[in-house]
Amino acid sequence: HVQLVESGGGSVQAGGSVKLSCAASGRTWTWYSDTYGHCIGWFRQPPESEREGVAVIDKDGQTTYAEAVKGRVTISQDNARYTLYLQMTNLRPDDTAMYYCAAGSWVAGSLDEHDYVHWGQGTQVTVS
Repeated sequence: HVQLVESGGGSVQAGGSVKLSCAASGRTWTWYSDTYGHCIGWFRQPPESEREGVAVIDKDGQTTYAEAVKGRVTISQDNARYTLYLQMTNLRPDDTAMYYCAAGSWVAGSLDEHDYVHWGQGTQVTVS
């Protein structure tokens, strides 16, 4: 059973920063990549909008970022601690969204939510 748990969201002022974390249930992200798919990453769903890709990373460390966040967001992983991170800086009100961790895509670099199998419950980020 795959369980992903996000944390680190909250209310932030415009221009501020936040770092989100996603913990995988007792397994390293390398194991998830080998077992369920190459890509893991972050998605978000703004109020009254569709869920959209933010940033993903594959098992070789290649990263893909959405145009809306390029230069402001960094995705990274710490296998030793079984944690995936999303560092966001220079936040804007339109970054307000529920942020989800996702795993299980065999499509390298995919920002399409339909390519991902496992999802966390999300963590809210509100920028004002």
